[in-house]
Amino acid sequence: MKPEDFKRWRKALGLSQKDAARALGLKKRVIQYYEKGLRDNRPVAIPLAVSLACYAIAKGVHSYDASDLTADTWRESPKKA
Repeated sequence: MKPEDFKRWRKALGLSQKDAARALGLKKRVIQYYEKGLRDNRPVAIPLAVSLACYAIAKGVHSYDASDLTADTWRESPKKA
């Protein structure tokens, strides 16, 4: 996820930086780093876990405990086309 995509996600959901931080379990300053793409003039990568959390929040998933999955679900490998 690129910084501009992250900022677009936040604004599309109508979240302030503080609200986005709360939703993602991060500090507001981290949100600012992600949106700027820099921290102390060094590039900041948005972790895959944060990108996936953004997607989940956008789709209305706010928590997940995996209780609906069975052990077999975790063992299944993706089918190749």
